[in-house]
Order: sequence, then C-alpha cells, then structure tokens
Amino acid sequence: MNKSTAWPAVPALSLLALFALITLMATPAEAIIRQRTLQLPQVPAVGTIRYGISVPDNYDSRPSGQLVPLVLTLHPGGERMPGYGANYLAQFFMTPLTPLNAIVIAPDCPTRAWTDADADRAVMALLEHVMSEYAVDRRRILVVGYSLGGRGTWFMSSRHADVFTAAIAIAGSPEGQPLDSLGRIPTYVIHSGTDEIVPFGPDQQASQELEKSGRPVTFEAVTGRGHFDTASYLPAFTRAVVWVTGRWAGASR
Repeated sequence: MNKSTAWPAVPALSLLALFALITLMATPAEAIIRQRTLQLPQVPAVGTIRYGISVPDNYDSRPSGQLVPLVLTLHPGGERMPGYGANYLAQFFMTPLTPLNAIVIAPDCPTRAWTDADADRAVMALLEHVMSEYAVDRRRILVVGYSLGGRGTWFMSSRHADVFTAAIAIAGSPEGQPLDSLGRIPTYVIHSGTDEIVPFGPDQQASQELEKSGRPVTFEAVTGRGHFDTASYLPAFTRAVVWVTGRWAGASR
C-alpha cells in the first residue's frame, strides 16, 4: 500500500530552515519529492518503510520505450524524524543529482543502520517495487550516501553489484566489508582528511588498494572540511556525478 504527499526540494539548508520553507511554501519548488510508505510483509521485522521519491518533470512525456536512471540515496545518522530521507534528499543530494534526470528515492533507514540485514532486505524490496512502477534503465542504477549512508553505500554496492551500476560514498567507511567484494562497480569515494567523526584512513587505504588492483574506483580527498560541514562536500559530489555519467556513457558503447 502506497501513500504519498509532496515535498518541495530546495538548495542545501539546515533542517529547521527546510521545514520552514516547506510549511510556508515561500519559495517555488525546484523539484517535487513525494513522501510515501510501502508495506513490506516479506520483511516482518520492518513492516513498513517510509521513503521520498522524486520523478523527473518530463517522465510522462518521454518518448515511448525510453528508460530513465534510478538513484537510491542513503541519509546519514542523527535525529531520525519521520521523513528524514526525503528531507536530506532535498537538503543535500538533490541539486547535484538533477543533471541525471533520474528517479530518486530516499528511504528512512528502517533499523539502526543501513548495514543491518533487515534494512538491506527492506531497501532492496523497495527498489524492486519502484522498478516495477517506473520505466527504469537497469544499466543506470546509482547508490549514494553520506556518513552512515556512506558506509551503507559501500555495503549495498558490495552485496548487490548485480543491481547497482555505480556508487558514490561520501564521508563513510567500508568497515567490515571484505576488500575483494568492494569496487566491483564504478565507485567514487569522497572523504575529508580532517573528518573528526569517521576516520579518513580506512576509506583512503581501501580506495587506493582497489585502484591498484584495477577496480573502477576513484578517491577524492577534500581538505579543511569537518564531518558536519555538509555543504562543502557539494562540489566534490557534483564532480562524482559527472564521473558516474561518463562511466555509464562508456559502458553503453
């Protein structure tokens, strides 16, 4: 069962400012993020997952048979208010992703962490549901996450390289994932050398080892950025999206 409401997407803002804009509708929307819930009887420990979804404005007018990319965004930790995934999509992920003209989904993490087995099953069930509803190009499915979501991105891409075709991990860590399972799909890794929460070293070391072994991995170190200075990661994130687009174009030839 699906229920939906509409949320406008705006440039990077604090969550309080974002809520104010949503409430007052003082600024025209750049995109529409609809808030939905999906019942998951196949994952009884979760039951229902809440998620935001943004569909390109031109989706209904696309040429017959034309498929569109799909992006899964994984929010960081912090306060888990209902709709956190949709809010973080509006606050951080949406603007760099806009050039992809993709369907973007942003679930609320249904358990403690994206790396939990029940969260994994719930998110993959959500993906399959969305792909059954929309004309998705299965050659262009991206997973991207920040912090807790960055770790989730490493996790999802390592376990579901048959589904995802690119990954962008920001300020996360591949902690606990076997090296030979990582970087099997094009993966762009972003981390700050001055991250005071998630150690820089594991991301850098794993990325460098994967690059040396010929895996399609690129590591970008940003400097002078704290873990919570999210807006400062947007330029690197934008470059990562361009890089993914290039990898997809090369793979389609």
